[in-house]
Amino acid sequence: MGWVTRFLAAVAFLAIGVIFSPETFGSKSDGPNSHNLSTYLKLAHLLCFSTAWGAALWVTFIGGIIMFKNLPRHQFGNLQSKMFPAYFSMVGVCCAICVASFGYLHPWKSSSTHEKYQLGFLLSAFAFNLTNLLVFTPMTIEMMKQRHKVEREEKIGDEVGWTKNMEVAKVNPKLAAMNKKFGMIHGLSSLANIMSFGSLALHSWYLAGKINL
Repeated sequence: MGWVTRFLAAVAFLAIGVIFSPETFGSKSDGPNSHNLSTYLKLAHLLCFSTAWGAALWVTFIGGIIMFKNLPRHQFGNLQSKMFPAYFSMVGVCCAICVASFGYLHPWKSSSTHEKYQLGFLLSAFAFNLTNLLVFTPMTIEMMKQRHKVEREEKIGDEVGWTKNMEVAKVNPKLAAMNKKFGMIHGLSSLANIMSFGSLALHSWYLAGKINL
């Protein structure tokens, strides 16, 4: 199934959901547009939050581990260098929409303390993703390319899983220095990603308390 077909299928299901929503068949006593904007903002918030949460969960705890254990290390790194900018961009956009919709629905002056905390969590998730997208990811990719070049000279990097990097780095000071710098940058990137995921997790608890099942 092509991307266009998938997109059209998603739009079709969304349209069907809108057509059969309670607002469409419910009472019109309050006027046809009295709750429409609020409903659309809540829908945008829910869809963007669930997309950001699901993507973060998959990339952080499932997809990355599977790829690391089954792909040659250089191939894994090159794939990550293409995937992470798209991942942080998508999650960042979703977080921005969540911030905008939540802020509109809960104006700061009339918001409760709990609602202000939730806006803070969403802003934190957005900020951590933006930092990763604009700062840590470009630095990590550039450092990875430099390290790959040195590793290819040492004829390593095609192994799956356990790496020969540390063994070679013991006799190659240049590679050892690169490993140290890469580890620091990658660690900061991972920390920012975890902080973003944690902020979304805190907001999920708030949303769960609002749902009537």
